Amino acid sequence: MKSFATPRTTLGPLDAEAAAGLIAAAADLALVLDESGIIRDLAFGSDELAREFDGPEAWLGRHWIETVAKDSRAKVEAMLAPNAPRDAARWRHLNQMASRGATIPLLCSVAKLGQGGRHVVFGRDLRPLSQLQQRMVEVQQSMERDYSRLRQAETRYRLLFQMAMDPVLILDADQQKVLEANPAAQRLFGRAARRVSGRALADLFEAEDRPAVQALLATVRSAGRADDVAAHLAEGSIAVIVSASTFRQEGGLLFLVRLSPTQPGQPGIVLPEAQAKTLKVMEAAPDGFVVTDANAQILTANAAFLDLAQLTTEDQARGEPLDRWLGRQGVELEVLLSNLRKAGAVRLYATTLQGELGGRAEVEISAVSVMNGGQPCFGFQIRDIGPRSRPAARAAEGATRSVEQLTELIGRVPLKDLVREATDAIERLCIEAALELTGDNRASAAEMLGLSRQSLYVKLRRYGLGDLDEQQG
Repeated sequence: MKSFATPRTTLGPLDAEAAAGLIAAAADLALVLDESGIIRDLAFGSDELAREFDGPEAWLGRHWIETVAKDSRAKVEAMLAPNAPRDAARWRHLNQMASRGATIPLLCSVAKLGQGGRHVVFGRDLRPLSQLQQRMVEVQQSMERDYSRLRQAETRYRLLFQMAMDPVLILDADQQKVLEANPAAQRLFGRAARRVSGRALADLFEAEDRPAVQALLATVRSAGRADDVAAHLAEGSIAVIVSASTFRQEGGLLFLVRLSPTQPGQPGIVLPEAQAKTLKVMEAAPDGFVVTDANAQILTANAAFLDLAQLTTEDQARGEPLDRWLGRQGVELEVLLSNLRKAGAVRLYATTLQGELGGRAEVEISAVSVMNGGQPCFGFQIRDIGPRSRPAARAAEGATRSVEQLTELIGRVPLKDLVREATDAIERLCIEAALELTGDNRASAAEMLGLSRQSLYVKLRRYGLGDLDEQQG
């Protein structure tokens, strides 16, 4: 340890008050010990630390070694040993006992005070450092978890990319150059596969098809979606259908381009002109149109449905269950699908559609079931009928008649009886509407109303609704 060279000259004469001030300012906790190691005086660097240690009264007259945790007592003995070398490491980590059995980590050093055998203990509070270290450990663990998830996601992406049956290319959106090509794309280009990476996508197609491919990329970049285009590869004149989508990676925009080869002499996914026009009409129709699989998972949806559901792109709807937006409490879609599977078609089914941003619309649905590749799929035409909603109109008429009848009783019966009558009228109206919506399916009506089946049967008897002699099954 290197001390001051000329302390008497540079520091001058210091009285006890000045020395005490310097000692208190130099540490968060300062202890003055006598030659036996008993605490005779102490100073805290902050009121908060003093409260942690229950103030000076809990310290004075006690041996310092009694105030530390058991695992730190050997360190205290070594620091106070009379034969301890002066050049030994002075700062030691100690766990100082605080109130209610807690311990506070301190970094302590001992210095002799004059010739009387007294010592001064300087203690620095290590809690801020410990908290910082703990946060660093938590941040490091969080980063490691994030890195692990990223590595797993990248592994899954690479595996899907390599195993995809369709030829897939990844392009730089700015220069439209090929960055990666999966094995299916390399097989498609054959001998020219080595020259694909780094080339502009348009250069891979015949000259007359390049404007259509470039227009496809421009439309996808600006609008997020575009119709597929037919083109021929420059090498071998292979006919393909080109589709594209965008995604972001590391702050940059990339294109994912799929090339679907068509069979020679067959149109592939290029539809006849009449069917293509029909699809364009459905896409631009003012009524919503949705196609789902057998489990009511959305396969495609037109712009009108996206507007009703308050979505911005079709990708937000694709793969989601239709009852995420359609129907009340998820019951109505099950009823609709049940009728659709039995009859093959449903007409003018009234329900509601809940948008992503909280908007609600009364809609009318016509649906049909068709077979596609041996599997059923469903098409839904969804029309916003607004104030023309027939269930809403009937409910409003019933409520008006009930209000008129109750109004005539004002002044004749107490208010609490009027409230009970109004509650009964509303309850009866809701039960009638639920039975109508479910086609008199009492189990579905009970689920829609949030009632048990037994409670629904009790209310049916109370209001004289339905066949009272029907078995409860």
